[in-house]
Amino acid sequence: MLEWARVVQLMIDDIDRSIRLKESDEISLKRLSEKMGYSEYHMSRMFHKLSGMPFREYVRLRKLAFALSDVRDSTGSFMDIALNYGFHSQEAFIRAFRENYLVTPGEYRKNPKPVALRTILRPFDCYLMETGGKSMENTHTEVKTYFVTIPQHKFLHIKNYESIGYWDFWQKQSVIPGQDCETITGLLMSLGGNLDDMGDTDLSSGSGQIMAFINEPTGRICSWGIPLAECYGVRLPIDWQGEKPEQMLLIDVPEGEYIVFEHGPFDFETENQAVEAKIEKAMKEFDYASSGYRLDTAPGRIFYFYHDCKRYWKYVRPVVKA
Repeated sequence: MLEWARVVQLMIDDIDRSIRLKESDEISLKRLSEKMGYSEYHMSRMFHKLSGMPFREYVRLRKLAFALSDVRDSTGSFMDIALNYGFHSQEAFIRAFRENYLVTPGEYRKNPKPVALRTILRPFDCYLMETGGKSMENTHTEVKTYFVTIPQHKFLHIKNYESIGYWDFWQKQSVIPGQDCETITGLLMSLGGNLDDMGDTDLSSGSGQIMAFINEPTGRICSWGIPLAECYGVRLPIDWQGEKPEQMLLIDVPEGEYIVFEHGPFDFETENQAVEAKIEKAMKEFDYASSGYRLDTAPGRIFYFYHDCKRYWKYVRPVVKA
């Protein structure tokens, strides 16, 4: 099953690349089967099993999700957007948009309310599968440490007081209606405008969705003795006026100073554990006394956690002048 998870993830990545490059003719089960060396029958069966939908239905909905971003973020005509993503007419596009998102493209452009995208899939998420980065391979990259001032912003998120780590967080959230990984990541992707978005359309690179830990008295005591509630969400501009999904929380985060521990790009499957150990060591051994700062452990302060193997792994921890 692990090997098929890799294959289906490659299929999803290939579909996204073709849609992004407007190569719709390249998206076919036959071409992908020939490229990956499996029969169309097995590719179709395993894709359906791991994604929860037939291949053709996924491609149709994925094109619609890309079109949603264009509706939200551009002033292009609905006819042009429809044709760009393989719809034969503006009417067909509007009908599909309304059937899937319960709102017309025109209404969504005026008010980008959260909608449930059904194509945010990560069949080969090593964290969720508990398979990634088990080796202690040397990454040959040092951890950078620097201080930053982060301006006032909002944080839209869900929160768990009992989870311990990413995998455990989503396991616990999955039993809460409307707070499973696919629903939450899809809702956040549909909103747009978050501060950490790098402009990509896939979750694995630049969606800007991050883990965080909020210092709360009722939270779980972490390894450095602070009560933390684990969160997942996006940072938004302080003047953001969008519609908050009903199952999520929205808070204002004041301007503050932070220390960043950052490691560059790495291979998830072979280096994840080594990178984690390297960052943990850097945080444990950092000499706050000579820096002029100390870790800020006041209630309400947020610790951000960025994990994107294509760019970096970094912890952003609040500090104050010593």
